[in-house]
Amino acid sequence: MTDKKAEKITGLDLMREPFEAHLVSKLPKQTKWMTEAKKEYKNCKICGGYHHPQAVHLDYVGHAALTHRLLDCDPEWSWKPVALDERGLPLLDANGGMWIGLTVCGVTRLGYGYPDAKKGKGGDAIKEIIGDALRNAAMRFGAALDLWHKGDLHNAQLEADKREPEPADKREPEPADKPVAKKSAPKPDYVIQAEKVIKQIKGCTDIRVLEKIWLDFKDVRESIKVANTKTHDYLEGKYSKEIAKLKQNDEKEAA
Repeated sequence: MTDKKAEKITGLDLMREPFEAHLVSKLPKQTKWMTEAKKEYKNCKICGGYHHPQAVHLDYVGHAALTHRLLDCDPEWSWKPVALDERGLPLLDANGGMWIGLTVCGVTRLGYGYPDAKKGKGGDAIKEIIGDALRNAAMRFGAALDLWHKGDLHNAQLEADKREPEPADKREPEPADKPVAKKSAPKPDYVIQAEKVIKQIKGCTDIRVLEKIWLDFKDVRESIKVANTKTHDYLEGKYSKEIAKLKQNDEKEAA
């Protein structure tokens, strides 16, 4: 009796297969102060770039590797913009981003692409938008989902840091022979930056002051958005709640 060969994974099932290590690239992300400290820049052995040594590296799958995976899944895959302008070209929204529909094996799912601020508004920006939208839509099929998941897990850490510690008198006494706890992994830089923003806006009593603080942290918020969109959205939500609360207080005082 001969052993049966393992069935080859194809179609949409292949989209969820992890990418091999050599297809996963490293993308350095810097905060504003890192970008400005150019005298401290060094050649990076991790990504091969030239940037601040404390930059955070994110795992990502590039456009070529993703296209290769799409072709393996469905040689006839395609994408198209959700909306067109009066010239018949892909329509960009007010933020400069674009919604697309990615079709693989007859299934279509939406994705959104947003340009890197450094790309400007030329051809490079358009290519950046398309690549970003394809990666975002492909994630809906499960492509590189493990890499997206690694980044989103840090939001749980951000939420945990907000919780108030349990009162000492309600805690169970710790055993004398309790093993020493291992040190937790250092927080990503974007989580640390997000905590700083929250600390500044929380409890602000003047709308104008709050708006100024928010504008002052514009570059920081942009770097957080690039590193992790969910953390950025969380910050946006916190800011909106603080603004709404102050407006409600002003309306009560005016009444």
